[in-house]
Amino acid sequence: MPVLGMGGLFFRARDPQALSAWYRTHLGVGGGCSADPDIPAVNEYVWQTLGGPMVFSPFKQDSDYFAADKSFMINLRVSDLDGLLADLRAADVEAITKPEWDHPDVGRFARIHDPEGNAIELWEPPTPAA
Repeated sequence: MPVLGMGGLFFRARDPQALSAWYRTHLGVGGGCSADPDIPAVNEYVWQTLGGPMVFSPFKQDSDYFAADKSFMINLRVSDLDGLLADLRAADVEAITKPEWDHPDVGRFARIHDPEGNAIELWEPPTPAA
């Protein structure tokens, strides 16, 4: 297969510059960011990510997993969910957690929304057994 992975995520925004700044500030996501402190960002357009699992899954049109008026939900893989949630809450970003979302074989989850109301699922995969 010639496909190697996701090359980008593009979506409409009322204020693209402000929304990009929000993602960079609160999540370290977007152009000019790097998930690896040892690898500098490539340029102002590229987010240098780390390899790992990614789910690519269409949902039923009438799914209630995220808002019916939105056609997508972003899921971000994180390494320290508790630390990120503390930072987000300190910045007055509402974070939702529910015990039923978590599973030892799948990981832990939380949900936030960006300033334009887009759902962002935060996913901390389970730590591999030593």
